[in-house]
Amino acid sequence: MSDSPYARRIWQQSYPPDAPHEIDMSGCNSLNQLFREAVDKFGERAAFSSFGAALTFNEVDRLSRDFGAWLQQRVGIGKGDRVAMMAPNTFGFAVGMFGIIRAGGIQVNVNPMYSPRELRHQLQDADVDTIVIFSGSTPTLAEVVADTPIENVVVFGLDDLIERGLPSPPVDARLRRPVAFTDALAEGADLEFSEPDMNHDDLVFLQYTGGTTGLSKGAMLTHGNLIANMLQFEAMDDVVEDGKEIVLTAIPMYHIYALTVNTLSFIKRGGTNVLVTDPRNMETFVKTWAAANPTVTTGVNTLYNGLLHTPGFSDLDFSALKFASGGGAPVQKAVSDKWHALTGDYIKEGYGLSETSPVVTATPLSEKNYRAGIGLPVPGTEVSLRNDDGAEVPLGEPGELCVRGPQVMAGYWRQPEATAEAMTEDGFLKTGDIAVMDEQGYMQIVDRKKDMILVSGFNVFPNEIEAELAAMPGVLECACIGVPDDKTGEAVKVFAVRSDTAVEAGDVRAWCRERLAGYKVPRHVEFLDELPKSAVGKILRRELR
Repeated sequence: MSDSPYARRIWQQSYPPDAPHEIDMSGCNSLNQLFREAVDKFGERAAFSSFGAALTFNEVDRLSRDFGAWLQQRVGIGKGDRVAMMAPNTFGFAVGMFGIIRAGGIQVNVNPMYSPRELRHQLQDADVDTIVIFSGSTPTLAEVVADTPIENVVVFGLDDLIERGLPSPPVDARLRRPVAFTDALAEGADLEFSEPDMNHDDLVFLQYTGGTTGLSKGAMLTHGNLIANMLQFEAMDDVVEDGKEIVLTAIPMYHIYALTVNTLSFIKRGGTNVLVTDPRNMETFVKTWAAANPTVTTGVNTLYNGLLHTPGFSDLDFSALKFASGGGAPVQKAVSDKWHALTGDYIKEGYGLSETSPVVTATPLSEKNYRAGIGLPVPGTEVSLRNDDGAEVPLGEPGELCVRGPQVMAGYWRQPEATAEAMTEDGFLKTGDIAVMDEQGYMQIVDRKKDMILVSGFNVFPNEIEAELAAMPGVLECACIGVPDDKTGEAVKVFAVRSDTAVEAGDVRAWCRERLAGYKVPRHVEFLDELPKSAVGKILRRELR
């Protein structure tokens, strides 16, 4: 393969003039070091802003130190111990995360929209005994906590560290002896703290991602993975100025996209993360934008489309905005065109996975013209497009996108067989996405090898929904696919064969709503007399499309 265009990395010809072809990680051993250096450099600048209040780098330093001390001295968290974080974009998430990392812990990011069943699986799989959780998510935890290893529950609300009297949901009374986050901080201020030595190989996040079996797997991400990906993203940028940027962070920080591209990258660069706790409330979102006047924003296609259709958004001043990036799902050209007409710039699309920390490809931020697709492989990354036999395909031909680089995960948590299955013999991660590359190295995703559905940037796996409906009385069998949707990119559609004709579409949705996160609930339900099947009885989803 040495003479192949992929081995020659032809995409490097299209890099910005000063972009390096490789990255040098020798100057930073860990996220702990990265954070300390950022505090030293940008101490009095606002690191995070929320609901009109701000925390400076120095304040995040002090508070995270106190929480780290409490975790070490009161809970016994040390290097390599796992701590779950289940919260939306809040000060509690930001301070709690840096406290966990600085204590030497591994943060297990948990989607606060999870159903009890999904939460139970993740806490059991991660084998985690401590969770930091937003008060609004405590009813879900209370449903399953007895079935998990959880022993320590730290709870915070919207008003913690803000003192604005913001209303927060009550803590579920079924939880025994939860500790208030503010109490832990106060106690930790008087406790000894010792920051352990960390290096590139130490784990820092378990980032759970869906699987074809319906059970999520924890991608093991190291300090080195995250540092590499921040440097790779930074290498494609010649517009960001250290200590001057205001980044609007509406994508949840528990999602790998915002975790790396917004939170960690702009901490490193001295930016201010303006946190949007509920981006679905578009009216409030527009007001937050107007008050923040951001220079940078990130989002998924559905978020940008929603903003463009929200009254008042078109009246805002976009003169400060340097770039908007899109990922998690394909950015539709119509949306990017409307964004360009309003702001003067196109949305810069990229591509990534939880398993790659996440950035694999990106469109150069200084690019002024519209570029269809996911951009160029970032520096230090190898990509190879391969057919089903593992052979590389010619340029312009579709093949499975395979990735190798310093941002690729260490493997799946306690699943060596799944890790081996995800890798090629020569060490490339198989993404399951079918891509093409042109002669300049720009890439487009043309199909998915897997049956995964992307709903507003979130992965939905049909097997998981089918497994839940298989237990529903009155449903004989079913199949699940994704269908185009103007608002969410794709929506879940279920085809079901009934054993009881009294079952209606609303019953199917209600059954799923009790057992699955909201974005996984089928928007469309169609009943059939039978499902198409192969000669051996396998349901043929492709014929339902």
